Amino acid sequence: MKTTIELPDDLLLEAKRKALETRTTLRNVVESALRKELAPAVRRPGRRRVHIKWVTAPGGLPPGLDVSDRRKMWDWIEKQGG
Repeated sequence: MKTTIELPDDLLLEAKRKALETRTTLRNVVESALRKELAPAVRRPGRRRVHIKWVTAPGGLPPGLDVSDRRKMWDWIEKQGG
């Protein structure tokens, strides 16, 4: 099927360059790119998805610690012997 699409100049030039480098047609480059983009995601064997287990703990900032002001925070740390 024939169709017309507008592409940014730099993208078209890059696609034409790719076609020349791989000794194929612009049509093949565009078709291949579209097929890759539209293909369902394939998971690689041996790679498991990492699930992050979020851990929360009760608490908060120590009394008197002001983290909104760096100077006050350093003063508090110095007073604590740090």
